[in-house]
Amino acid sequence: MEDKRILYVSSEVVPYLAENEVSLMSYDVPKMVNDQGGQIRIFMPRYGNINERRHQLHEVIRLSGMNLVVNDLDMPLIIKVASIPKERIQVYFIDNDEYFKRKATFSDEEGVLYQDNDERAIFFAKGVVETVKKLNWVPDIIHVHGWLASLLPIYMKHYYKDEALFSDTKIITSIYGQSFEGNLDMEMINKIKFDGIPHEAIQLLETPNYENLIAASVAHSDGVIIASESLTPSLTKFIESSGKPFLPFASKDKFAEAYTTFYKSMLS
Repeated sequence: MEDKRILYVSSEVVPYLAENEVSLMSYDVPKMVNDQGGQIRIFMPRYGNINERRHQLHEVIRLSGMNLVVNDLDMPLIIKVASIPKERIQVYFIDNDEYFKRKATFSDEEGVLYQDNDERAIFFAKGVVETVKKLNWVPDIIHVHGWLASLLPIYMKHYYKDEALFSDTKIITSIYGQSFEGNLDMEMINKIKFDGIPHEAIQLLETPNYENLIAASVAHSDGVIIASESLTPSLTKFIESSGKPFLPFASKDKFAEAYTTFYKSMLS
């Protein structure tokens, strides 16, 4: 993967958040490509439970200061950056006081999902793309991890479809096991349609549950990686019948070779 540019967009990454399937792979895979001489960037949300002082986050003024429109509201975009110690890997944090200041990731102390998780996902997707445009950094591959990042493929294929910067970029989505129960805001589909995304492209999101969110992401990706052994049979069937190139689950000791081969096949 030498000199290949890969953009990792994840809802969770260690060491900034607790270890789980998504956050660990969102660190292990970029590290692997970095070790192979690839050029990488990682983007994640700057949740309020990330310790800015300990992880030495600092605001990048030249990238901040944009406003993103979410459902007809102007939301200021703040970009922060940090480096993963010892790895020389740069991580960009998408921030906004309204969406990401609270001291938890996706749900409150009672375990209730935040009502605006859908808007946070829209803001995150747009924030990543707008920042990459400002950096003028052309990724060969965008690799998406975690459900909060799952709108990125949809926005890339519709809202940003005419961006010359990404004309040759391939989008790969990693699929993990069920991350939340219930639905996001039932108005989610209308908030996405506000950005000119056609109803038929996101029909699944009429019921915005975990599985439909992931299925909509798969439908807009160029390739899919099954990153968890615990996928529901229906999601597995959807991926297999999608016609997309997909990589079956590879264990921790075998993923490096499998992912590298899959990346190369997507770029050939």
